[in-house]
Amino acid sequence: MLIRLSKISLVASSAFFLLLVVFNNLTDYGSNFEFVRHVLSMDTTFPGNQGMWRALNSPVIHHAFYASIILWELVAGGLLAVAAWRMWKERAESGDAWRKATSLAVAGLTVSLLQWFIAFITVGGEWFLMWQSSIWNGQTAAARMFTVFALILIFLNQRDHDNV
Repeated sequence: MLIRLSKISLVASSAFFLLLVVFNNLTDYGSNFEFVRHVLSMDTTFPGNQGMWRALNSPVIHHAFYASIILWELVAGGLLAVAAWRMWKERAESGDAWRKATSLAVAGLTVSLLQWFIAFITVGGEWFLMWQSSIWNGQTAAARMFTVFALILIFLNQRDHDNV
């Protein structure tokens, strides 16, 4: 049972984290919006770099990108919250019932991994050259979050021998 409780705790903690990020993004919209605006505008990348044609300077596009990030986090956090509840309810059931209960957690963690990898590491980091900015570079944080969620997903998918 300890392994299952550990998995439930990590999934619930992931949901809490993502939903807290959504809360912070909504209640302090301007702080992280500035991050999105600067990354998309590419205004702190290397001077004269040849990728500046990619810069997006439209406030409407900045808000749309930011809204999509918040929605993406909300979907992942919501999936993980429901998954943690389902896993809790099935914690003492058979292996098949338990594995079925974890499927939503796999989906939620995958949605979050895709966000950190696609939106932050790939689009922000490489397309908008965020790696060139010493001020608005979120690649280290994105890599850290990708790693955390990937490790949780790997652990979640390890077979446990409780009640099998």
